[in-house]
Amino acid sequence: MKRQFNDNAFTGLEAAIVLIAFIVVAAVFSYVVLGAGFFTTQKSQEVVHTGVQQASSSMEIVGNVYGIGDDTKSHLTSIRFIVANTAGGTALDVKQMVVTYVDETHHDVVEYSDSDTISTGHWVVKARYNNGDDDEDMLLEPGEQFELEVAVPNPGVNTPFTVNLQPAAGAVYPIHKTVPPAIEAYNVLN
Repeated sequence: MKRQFNDNAFTGLEAAIVLIAFIVVAAVFSYVVLGAGFFTTQKSQEVVHTGVQQASSSMEIVGNVYGIGDDTKSHLTSIRFIVANTAGGTALDVKQMVVTYVDETHHDVVEYSDSDTISTGHWVVKARYNNGDDDEDMLLEPGEQFELEVAVPNPGVNTPFTVNLQPAAGAVYPIHKTVPPAIEAYNVLN
């Protein structure tokens, strides 16, 4: 006698196994795609927050930039100006700021000095305005203004120069000026 085998149940089991395998592969694939999407979203969010922080950490010049002439009225010895935070800006530690001087013949980093008097290659905070009676830190906070003086390497008449202010966080603030053709003790620089 010949026996007959019924393969119907086996085919249903194969189909169930294939269906489960497809579901597992689809679940793993969707997990990978979602994970990559969450990672990309997180990185984009970090970039946006960093950009907002750096943009809000900028400063601006308040008023004029003055050039201080030497006794012979042949060149400038320093420049003086007032800085403040931009609208909505965050506090800046001015001691951490990198100041550079650039003209046709010089490219110098100017160092911060705690001294009240300015010397060649240094910059100082001459005065602080709107900072309250008990605020002795060197943070330029919203509403405050700091008067800075930067020693420059004796640019002569009609010399264009740039002083770059680079806070620890935020954009570089360039100050492009030209020494006037006639130097006085105090000069408004254009």
